[in-house]
Amino acid sequence: MGSKIFVTQSSMPPYEEYIQAIKPLWDSCWLTNMGQYHQELEAQLKDYLEVPGLSLMVNGHMSLELALQAFGFPEDAEVITTPYTFISTTHAIVRNHLKPVFCDVKLEDGCIDESKIEDLITEKTVAILPVHVYGNVCNVEEIQRIADKYDLKVIYDAAHAFGVRYKGQGIGNYGDAAIFSFHATKVFNTIEGGAVVCQYPQMYEKLYNLKNFGIRGEELVKDVGANAKMNEFAAIMGLCNLKHLKHALLERKKRYEYYMEQIQNIKGLRCFQKRENATNNYSYLPVLIEDDYGITRDRLYDLLKEHDIFARKYFYPLTSDQACFKNKYRKVQLDNARELANRVLVLPFYEKLSFEAIDRIIKLIQDNVQE
Repeated sequence: MGSKIFVTQSSMPPYEEYIQAIKPLWDSCWLTNMGQYHQELEAQLKDYLEVPGLSLMVNGHMSLELALQAFGFPEDAEVITTPYTFISTTHAIVRNHLKPVFCDVKLEDGCIDESKIEDLITEKTVAILPVHVYGNVCNVEEIQRIADKYDLKVIYDAAHAFGVRYKGQGIGNYGDAAIFSFHATKVFNTIEGGAVVCQYPQMYEKLYNLKNFGIRGEELVKDVGANAKMNEFAAIMGLCNLKHLKHALLERKKRYEYYMEQIQNIKGLRCFQKRENATNNYSYLPVLIEDDYGITRDRLYDLLKEHDIFARKYFYPLTSDQACFKNKYRKVQLDNARELANRVLVLPFYEKLSFEAIDRIIKLIQDNVQE
């Protein structure tokens, strides 16, 4: 037994740097309401992500919830989405009084199976909401072709795909809108935070209203809105982390390649395929535990945990099978999604994970291969 190894660890700037950066807040006392640092981070992220515009939010979930709301879809309209995702994706749909229609995924990358989308479209369908799961890029061309054919909106959940580029463009440029998460566990974090990127300039006015109670003046409230603003402490954390992101990604890449060198030699372990012409942001390290490994994913998970190694079953159970959604929506065959839910294990992975810790994880995995 050694020290505990968790599935992730938050990236943080040097303590002194952050403390120095927040010091001016004690002079201004301007802690929220789209202050100087909120505006600076919006501008810097717009440049980094290479997108036409960006609206900062308090977290990734509210980014998705308000992005959906901004389109003004009618109640009970249908949104085709994936069940192989974090529960937030489905919550955002349902909390907008829309109905999720779950589409199966592909075994090779975990993304929505674009070949099965058209069969799910009805006269009530208004949008497709795919997820770039683990930072794996969806088949954006085919999804857009389907959306254009049926006059549907495409809203990407890019919570895992910060900084990913596809065919020379930032991933936020695909679809009608995309959302990012800056949660503490993500490649880039603002403690909690998120953003919406949209292809329509007029949408930013709507998003501003939705995240700030609809307030447009001292005596004017134009829309019914929520409170989804990012505060200045979070924005400063983002500005600091952005300075160190290049180094953080380099460290993650080193550890990813070190893992891969060893995983490829272990019988019964498989990794997801990356889309050609897409970059890797090294956000997660998921592996599939196949039958010839000899024991189940759940047994391996338990064995790791017994040795103080805390991997995660991302994503189990499927969102469609969670108690709050089970048997409530249209029944669809989700064989591939359920197979992944039962086989995928996300291994510990972060920029400061020691190579000795990786060796410890790999040895335990190798030692439990059943001949």
